Amino acid sequence: MAKKLAVIGAGLMGSGIAQVSAQAGYDVVLRDVTDEALARGKGGIATSYEKFVSKGKLTAEQAEAALGRITTTTDLDAVADADIVVEAVFEKIEVKQEIFRTLDKLVRDDAVLASNTSAIPITKIAAVTGRPERVVGTHFFSPVPLMQLCELVRGYKTSDETLATARAFAEEIGKTCIVVNRDVAGFVTTRLISALVVEAVKLYEAGVASAEDIDVACKLGFGHAMGPLATTDLTGVDILLHATGNIYTESQDEKFAPPELMRRMVDAGDIGRKSGQGFYSY
Repeated sequence: MAKKLAVIGAGLMGSGIAQVSAQAGYDVVLRDVTDEALARGKGGIATSYEKFVSKGKLTAEQAEAALGRITTTTDLDAVADADIVVEAVFEKIEVKQEIFRTLDKLVRDDAVLASNTSAIPITKIAAVTGRPERVVGTHFFSPVPLMQLCELVRGYKTSDETLATARAFAEEIGKTCIVVNRDVAGFVTTRLISALVVEAVKLYEAGVASAEDIDVACKLGFGHAMGPLATTDLTGVDILLHATGNIYTESQDEKFAPPELMRRMVDAGDIGRKSGQGFYSY
């Protein structure tokens, strides 16, 4: 099995992917552009391992060993010998394409290049490389150590072998996979949540029902663990505005057109839990 993993981006997603992979026995190189970002990322991983130890889900020795398998670097060249590289940077196509252009020149011919994106077509990312058949989408869910799903996305040219390698990796680190066979913007999960969120925001914006009642309807009526507006606050109004905007731009499907209220909330800085105010106060 592939044992050397590189993760590009030490934010919440990247550090979460590094954490579960190291715990599963992978040697992980975690790369970001600043030492501060790396220190934050590795600190977050250590804290998360401590929580698992305190709950009896890991022994102190296992946590220490896993943490020891993660090395951090600001040097992109350090990922050159990785079997799998997972990019987990900001959801901006130009940023991702720039990284994949560089990775294409750096990594071994047999390496798998994966993007942890929730809405950007994999084909567009793969197209800037000379090996589009080796590029695949691995859309993990936040927080990675707790969420079981990984959405595997086949780009227009992704090979069966690449998809199989990505699936084996995701399953080894404890995830259940779904496969997206056609590279549509937003894949399966982001399209579903975006359609639900857009409609929920429109109902709230039009005064049809309160945020609380819309969320209760989804929880008790459909068995959702969390309502769409509370989910938006948790994920970030800005993140979901960006995701729905991406899908709308690609598909021109009106059901994904972001409501004006979402834009105004982002303009005002009311972006959910991280700002203390979204559809609810925190």
